[in-house]
Amino acid sequence: MKTNKSYSKRIKVTKSGKVLARKPGKCHFNAKMSRSAQLAGKRYGGFTIRHKLLKQYLPN
Repeated sequence: MKTNKSYSKRIKVTKSGKVLARKPGKCHFNAKMSRSAQLAGKRYGGFTIRHKLLKQYLPN
């Protein structure tokens, strides 16, 4: 099965196997946001993903 490259570039897997991804929509149009809201958008958030789907989105 091919890896979905566009999605695999947006996530990273930790050493323990957790999947982390940035929140969408935080790259531009941030001038009206407070500084704390801008910095909160930079943080990675964990989410659960089924093992079958994980194989599809990540390279071996």
